[in-house]
Amino acid sequence: MQTTKLNSKSILPLTCTRAGTCCFGKAVMLNPWEILCFSKEKKITPREFRDLYCEFGGVQLIFDGKPDKKGQKACSQYVDGFGCSVHMGRPLACRLYPLGRQIQFDKAQYIYEGTTFPCLTDCAEVLNLPKLSVGEYLKDQEAEAFEKAQDEYLSIMQNIADIGFELLLDSGLAATGDRKTLATWRELGKEPPALLAERIGKEWIDCLMIPEITIDSKNPSTFAQKHNDLLLLKAQQNFGSLQTFKELYEASVLIIGVALHLARGLGADTKEISEHWIESAKSHGAQE
Repeated sequence: MQTTKLNSKSILPLTCTRAGTCCFGKAVMLNPWEILCFSKEKKITPREFRDLYCEFGGVQLIFDGKPDKKGQKACSQYVDGFGCSVHMGRPLACRLYPLGRQIQFDKAQYIYEGTTFPCLTDCAEVLNLPKLSVGEYLKDQEAEAFEKAQDEYLSIMQNIADIGFELLLDSGLAATGDRKTLATWRELGKEPPALLAERIGKEWIDCLMIPEITIDSKNPSTFAQKHNDLLLLKAQQNFGSLQTFKELYEASVLIIGVALHLARGLGADTKEISEHWIESAKSHGAQE
């Protein structure tokens, strides 16, 4: 499908801030800070919110509400006749909709699918609304902190993956002629979220999506840094004394699975990312 790119000065009808078709039949992915924000608005714990309203260990919001005229189910946070019940805690995907966001050369670009702005065809109520630039819309949606969280977790994703690289390349495993590790990385990239979450296991899923961090959630950078430290410490405790190549293989596969699961929560293409990591490992001597 063709994609339309925008800049911050592009003018679009983006002033709608209440529920419309965006609340039905969508796949809303979540990062750990967004689960925390949701839970605070809901006045429950992150674990309670994750267990009640998320799928696959927390990377995706459940849509199981009353369907619309198209048969698309509503978001679990949607209240019929009112709209979003946790509007102030909504994640970046909801704040940007119908825009997508991609990072190229350390710069954010905003896009939407097709050549016609989706809300013009899906939500008749926006036709008579005043227009805003993309930059104005992002400010109106208070998206800055949520974009910051997304960027921080992209870095964390790579930090986690780097551990997988070290377990393969720096441990001597790759030097043995091992071909199984990269082949399994490829399998991980193709696995559906439920299967990948099961492979990772509850202990790592909980540490990844609902970390035990007791700090002010208003600063996503601080939260993300604490989370990064927690994940690296867990990896050190789990993988610091491995002795056999079998253990190294299993650890490398596990931690790459963790990184890919986080990538899915960030809306990334896990197959594409796993292929990128495989090529990078091969360029440093690993074999497939």
